[in-house]
Amino acid sequence: MERAINGNSPIFYARIVGGGLVLMALFALYANFFVIERLIIPGNAAATVANITANDLSFRLAIASFVIVLVLDVIVSWGLYVLLKQVNQNLALLAALFRLVYTAIFTAAIFNFVSVLQLLSKDIYLGALETSQLNAQVMLLIDAFKNGWMIGLVFFGVHLLLIGYLAFKSRFIPAFLGILVMLAGLGYLIDNSAKILLANYAEYETVFILIVAVPGAIGELALAIWLLTRGKKIPEIKPLKPSYEGGVH
Repeated sequence: MERAINGNSPIFYARIVGGGLVLMALFALYANFFVIERLIIPGNAAATVANITANDLSFRLAIASFVIVLVLDVIVSWGLYVLLKQVNQNLALLAALFRLVYTAIFTAAIFNFVSVLQLLSKDIYLGALETSQLNAQVMLLIDAFKNGWMIGLVFFGVHLLLIGYLAFKSRFIPAFLGILVMLAGLGYLIDNSAKILLANYAEYETVFILIVAVPGAIGELALAIWLLTRGKKIPEIKPLKPSYEGGVH
């Protein structure tokens, strides 16, 4: 028990990261697929506004779920860095920074949903805007959320590529897990780069979603399960010691 909660115990950090990844998946699944995708009707601003207004609590819970995901993202970034810095400290730090940049961008994107709530609930906006203007403004904010998330996921894709590489090189995490995570990162990069570069992305959207969804779900979930069930295989984490040159080794 003492080893499991010791600050240098890999089991402690493995459980934090594994549990964090599972919780993030559950909260994101609820917020995005069970609420947001159900309320937002592409190309139909009036129906979207009506759905959000009629399901105000669900929309607020979705925002709260996304905020929980953001908190977990920071915790997972820290845990992965601690676990993988013994493989390559510089790459582990770079991977953590890419995930934190993604988290910051996603945070900014979520502000748009908060603005949607304000538009639809405050008299100062309801009285100043025509219905068509209000509906258009809501859809603009929703598009801004999607665009922000899209840009953020490019950074997240790079993060997964680095984490997958570190896992592959670690010798204590199965190599196939590292490959799966790298494929997930590549999928995010391909899909979100295509959204930016291809004007006709919608024609190939199903293919790109499969490119991301399949390796992404398998890679991240498999890593989470392994960390929760096999995290004890990770070697004891040794504190970094200052070198005579002022660095660490």
